[in-house]
Amino acid sequence: MIIQTGMRTDIPAFYSEWLCNRIKEGYVMVRNPYQPQQVTRYIFSPSVVDLIAFCSKNPAPMLSHMDLLKTYGMYWFVTITPYGKEIEPLVPDVEAVIDTFRQLAEITGPDSMGWRYDPIFLNETYTPEVHIQKFTQIAQALEGYTHTCVISFIDLYQKVRRNFPEAQAVPKEKRLSLGKTMIQIAAAHGMKVYPCGEGTELACYGADCNGCMTQETYEKALHTTLDIPKKQPLRKECACFMGNDIGAYNTCLHGCKYCYANYDTKTVRQNYALHDPKSPFLIGNLKADDKIHQADQKSWIDGQLVLKFD
Repeated sequence: MIIQTGMRTDIPAFYSEWLCNRIKEGYVMVRNPYQPQQVTRYIFSPSVVDLIAFCSKNPAPMLSHMDLLKTYGMYWFVTITPYGKEIEPLVPDVEAVIDTFRQLAEITGPDSMGWRYDPIFLNETYTPEVHIQKFTQIAQALEGYTHTCVISFIDLYQKVRRNFPEAQAVPKEKRLSLGKTMIQIAAAHGMKVYPCGEGTELACYGADCNGCMTQETYEKALHTTLDIPKKQPLRKECACFMGNDIGAYNTCLHGCKYCYANYDTKTVRQNYALHDPKSPFLIGNLKADDKIHQADQKSWIDGQLVLKFD
């Protein structure tokens, strides 16, 4: 099976000690975000967990713990964007994240690394010209360390509109022109562009619009095929296989104005105060009325074909 750590929060950046404790103790408890009394218990063992997927803006805290992960398959999506502290208050500088990305790639190999440049929005500071300039610089710095670049344009969810009222949707004409140029730049540096939740409008320029976190993504990282049960995508625009997420909403401290996973900074601070690195739960601990369900877990590696990738 696939354990996902990054769709609800940034575990490597802020909860690396907790994750290491969970791996050492061999299990983790996860609350259903919509029915908190429903708790799923997952075994943490390479016998049933084929791959751990990460989505992070700052994986650096995990670098000293990579020995704990060496018996698991890994896939790292690392977001590197050009935005300043007025947009991403606690995200490290671009140069620092690039350095961490390279260190991770040296450990895992480029097939286990993906660069996310998202979300893309436009304003007086971050014009199309600035995006192209910064995108080019980052692509140059990551050449040889990944074959994958994911882009997406900002989605104005209700939370985003409230926390980032000045944000504006990117019109189609600019999506197409930016996307086309980014696809060309990425290709020049050995990367294919995968639009995230953007439909197929960039396919004609050479983008792969079949999803950015798919079964194929994991198979490339593992260099083997997987017999993954068929599941419906989380949303109609998305073809990705997310895996079982062990994170929690309203717990990421980066403070990004465009964040869809946080309600507001006050709620995040309140939740973070309840975090105990020794707890089996990311936030809080076991409650008397919790209903615990043991997840049905098994390896999906079928062993029939070893894949080779350039």
